Amino acid sequence: MPTGKGRHINEAIGKSILIFSDGACSGNPGPGGWGAIVVTPEGTVRELGGSERGTTNNRMELTGAIMALRAIEDLRPGAVDFYTDSTYVIRGITQWIWGWRKRDWKNAEGEAVLNRDLWEALSRAVSAREKKSKVNWHYVRGHRGTPGNERCDEIAVEFSKNKWVELYCGPLIKYSVPIYDLPEDEPLPEMKPKAEKVKPYSYLSFVHGEVWRHSDWPSCERRVKGQTNAKFKKAMSPADEKSILTEWNVPSSTVIHEKK
Repeated sequence: MPTGKGRHINEAIGKSILIFSDGACSGNPGPGGWGAIVVTPEGTVRELGGSERGTTNNRMELTGAIMALRAIEDLRPGAVDFYTDSTYVIRGITQWIWGWRKRDWKNAEGEAVLNRDLWEALSRAVSAREKKSKVNWHYVRGHRGTPGNERCDEIAVEFSKNKWVELYCGPLIKYSVPIYDLPEDEPLPEMKPKAEKVKPYSYLSFVHGEVWRHSDWPSCERRVKGQTNAKFKKAMSPADEKSILTEWNVPSSTVIHEKK
């Protein structure tokens, strides 16, 4: 078994619960998937994964983390080493969430925090685990060859494509992924200055042959969620909207309905 580029396997195995998680999305918003791997000190491995048709990459990153922590709810006390390439998840759960709560779930700009439902679910999962032992968050750079991260990415991407994925559950000794090939710890990358937000002109949903125009993503999401063959897209301008309708072969003059 490989000893890894960073920490030697014998220094890590059996000392803590090891978790990797990742999320993927096509379109953002669009069809998404998440994947996670949980390794216990006793030497068992469990892969997890799932999908959602209308979602975002950040929601899938959060879902992967939540589902992984829920999977260890009943395990004995012991530290958790959690690896993810999502700076959004790590900064949110270790830094930003305290300010959001003080401001009644508003961000620094006074806007409602996106994905509040998942942040609250993640916070509950972390709090439940930390009654037993600490959760240590580790940043791992994506697509740099870290086996656990690469496997989670593979699971998430396949689920986002609505493909069947064989998820492993069994002894570590038979697991084909060198999961303890761990990277050296490194700090989170510096945050980039925020670009000025450009508000979308509209969100379009196409369900059962009828197009609606929405002023925000949540109302569009509600309409397409669970609907077979539904289409949805964000338009940044009237011309962009017209182009989308042309792509969908829908005349703009007759079938667009305002959704208030």
